[in-house]
Amino acid sequence: MADIPATMFAWRKHKGNPEPVWEEIPVPEPGPTDVLVKMLASGVCRSDHSLLTLEKQADWFQQKWTLGHEGCGKIIKFGSAIKDTKFKLGDIVALHAVPGCNQDDCPECTRDLSQICERGHHSGIGQDGFYAPYAATDIRSLALVPPGVTPAEAAVATDAVTTAYHAIHRRGEVKASETVFLFGLGGLGFNALQILKNIGCQRILVSDIRQERLDEAVALGIPRQDIVPVGASPTAFVEEKGFVGKVDTVLDFVGTHQTFDDAQTIVRRGGKLLCIGSLDTENTIHMKVGTRKRLSYIFSYGGQVPDLEVVLQLVAEGALRPQVETKTLKDFPEVLKDLLDGKVKARMALLHE
Repeated sequence: MADIPATMFAWRKHKGNPEPVWEEIPVPEPGPTDVLVKMLASGVCRSDHSLLTLEKQADWFQQKWTLGHEGCGKIIKFGSAIKDTKFKLGDIVALHAVPGCNQDDCPECTRDLSQICERGHHSGIGQDGFYAPYAATDIRSLALVPPGVTPAEAAVATDAVTTAYHAIHRRGEVKASETVFLFGLGGLGFNALQILKNIGCQRILVSDIRQERLDEAVALGIPRQDIVPVGASPTAFVEEKGFVGKVDTVLDFVGTHQTFDDAQTIVRRGGKLLCIGSLDTENTIHMKVGTRKRLSYIFSYGGQVPDLEVVLQLVAEGALRPQVETKTLKDFPEVLKDLLDGKVKARMALLHE
């Protein structure tokens, strides 16, 4: 196609360099089962910083690769092996970063664990991703973006919303009859709060260290009496408010020593700890507490294309509205610094020209 350039500039990771590199590279040619998309928006995630700075990574990581694992774009070219598909040229699609390899002998894909498959392509996670004007991705990674959903919302939905949805529905199996305690109202946690509201949970108790985020929870409909005041002890709050023995599930979207310890105290006997955040990379399971209370410690990572499809429909229906600010692709280093400095209240998407 004549209007596709030969080269483009992209934000790249070079092994050994913790800073992103603005580099001219060839526009990718889609493989047999790939589509080429013209990018419209790319979400920025705290894990981009980890990907830039942590050199000990998985075996599939390349020496140089394009960053960005949250994306939305327009289909402009199909791979040679794609014949019968629901997608067409010009469709706006959300791009799942890790759709898996889908091979019959894959130990992950055959157990419905595609998001932790090590064989398939990992867009923006050690292999070329979405911080570029064009990206090639397997057709299995696509989800149609419904009318009414912006490219910025669709981009962040691929991770920040889908991860929360998968954790709550698929891993935690949270029900409307439950009382839940939610730690953290950041890029994932506030989406989780909306998902819990959509489920219709009996009670949602919320903790965050930022008053403005707690005020947003009140605006969403969480009663102030169910919100832990900034600086107050969550365990003391649960005791004072009469919730001891009543919290069925704790969702930890923070993952610090303090939140993980508090979660084990707060949750009822026979309850669940749903672990998503990992600000502290090592935490302590209190064996006697976990054993005597017969707790379930549930870890969750990412989500899958079916989760993304449901999430996009919820956004289109207005049942879920991701909080997303926008800047441009060239602003990535500044945006990442702002994110690390706590200046981004929820999620940021980079818009492409």
